[in-house]
Amino acid sequence: MAKRFVASAQFLKPDPKFNSKLVSKFINCLMWDGKKSIAQRVMYDAMDVIAKRIKDVPPLDVFQTAVNNVKPLIEVRSRRVGGASYQVPMQVNANRQRALAFRWILAAARSKKGKPMFIRLAEELIAAYKEEGAAMTTRENVHRMAEANKAFAHFAW
Repeated sequence: MAKRFVASAQFLKPDPKFNSKLVSKFINCLMWDGKKSIAQRVMYDAMDVIAKRIKDVPPLDVFQTAVNNVKPLIEVRSRRVGGASYQVPMQVNANRQRALAFRWILAAARSKKGKPMFIRLAEELIAAYKEEGAAMTTRENVHRMAEANKAFAHFAW
C-alpha cells in the first residue's frame, strides 16, 4: 500500500510577519473554510492589540508564553479494564499539548460575543499570558481531573 501524505511540521512554512512556525500553525488552526488571509489578518490585528496593551514585552513573546501556560502536562484518558471504564491520568506528548492549547484558546475566544474576533483573541492571549482566563480554567480542570483519578494511574501502560 502506498504511503499516505500527512501534513506535518516539515511542510509547515513560517508566517510572513513574525517568521514563526508556531504562529503559522496557530493561523492554520484559526482558519475557517480555507480563508487563510482572513485568519492572518485576525491574528496580526490581535498581535497589534497585544503590542499596544503590553508595551514592555514583544507580542510574539506574549503569544509563546500564553501558549506555554495553557499547555496541559497531564490528562485523563478512558481505559477499559475488566468490564469497567477508568479515567486514567497520562502524560501528554508535545504535539497534543500544543494542539490542546490552541484549541482551548480559540474556543475561549470564540465563546465570547459582542466584539470583533481579533479583540477577543488578543484578550484571551493576554489573559493566558497572565495565567488567568477561560483557557487556563480549562487546563486547571484537566489537571484537577487527573489529580482526582491518580489512584488509577497503575492502569496506564
